[in-house]
Amino acid sequence: MDIKILGMGCAKCKALEENTKAALQELGIEAEVEKVQDLNKIIEYVMITPALVINEEVKVAGRVATKDEIKKYIEEYTK
Repeated sequence: MDIKILGMGCAKCKALEENTKAALQELGIEAEVEKVQDLNKIIEYVMITPALVINEEVKVAGRVATKDEIKKYIEEYTK
């Protein structure tokens, strides 16, 4: 599973990363969470941050997803 957090390192970006890692831990899934801070790479996906990308699909952009939301997104790929 390929998970990316897109953002320049703001508080919301860090919160999204924390929620993502907590969701993975609760689900017992090991996956690397890649932080993408390069603006040129970010705009390949979205025009607003923070954003969560799972397996190259943008799941959330412009807000911090809750841990429960992220768990649902991850579970879509583990079924």
